[in-house]
Amino acid sequence: MIVEEIMRTEVVTLTENDSIAKAIKLMNEKKIRHLPIIDENQRLIGLVTDRDIRDATPSILFDTEKYKELLQNPLKMIMKTDIITGHPLDFVEEVSAILYEHRIGCFPILKEDKLVGIVTETDLLRTLVELTGAHQPGSQIEVKVPNKAGMLYEITTVIRNRKANIQSVLVYPDKKDEKYKIIVLRVQMMNPLSIIKDLQDAGHQVLWPNDPGQSS
Repeated sequence: MIVEEIMRTEVVTLTENDSIAKAIKLMNEKKIRHLPIIDENQRLIGLVTDRDIRDATPSILFDTEKYKELLQNPLKMIMKTDIITGHPLDFVEEVSAILYEHRIGCFPILKEDKLVGIVTETDLLRTLVELTGAHQPGSQIEVKVPNKAGMLYEITTVIRNRKANIQSVLVYPDKKDEKYKIIVLRVQMMNPLSIIKDLQDAGHQVLWPNDPGQSS
């Protein structure tokens, strides 16, 4: 999946000469936490977040007049200019890794040096839910298998024989033993006990759902 498929194209922006007060008002109205700052040519020149605003403005209880004065300062005084950006054709997985590694909350998307979209951590979370099918009725099954080729085929064959529809598949390494990996499947059925039994009969180790009467 590429960024173009999940990015928001209706991006709320301001200019560097707009006031902090205007940014606060806009953020509250639009319920957003990130404001790209652009120039007259739609080029990205900065970024302001709700954290930047909190850091730049002390509590209103400290000094009301000073607070009002600070709110009239232009955004260029507090905006970040060292911004990590992406392209519409970047892969969503790569963008997710960048947000995680750099601990940032949004990713402005540029095309031909112009701002065309934005991806936030909320967008990525929504995408994860959609990709895993977690928002749809179904059951999750987790199976521990040897870390070798062909294991996913073996597991999906068992499920296919039950004529169950697979909504999503995730595979990740077993943190306790690198010789194994965990296959997580979401199937479109509310009672997966028949599949679990078939998997166990085939010699596979089902981690979830786990029947207390069965060995894990």
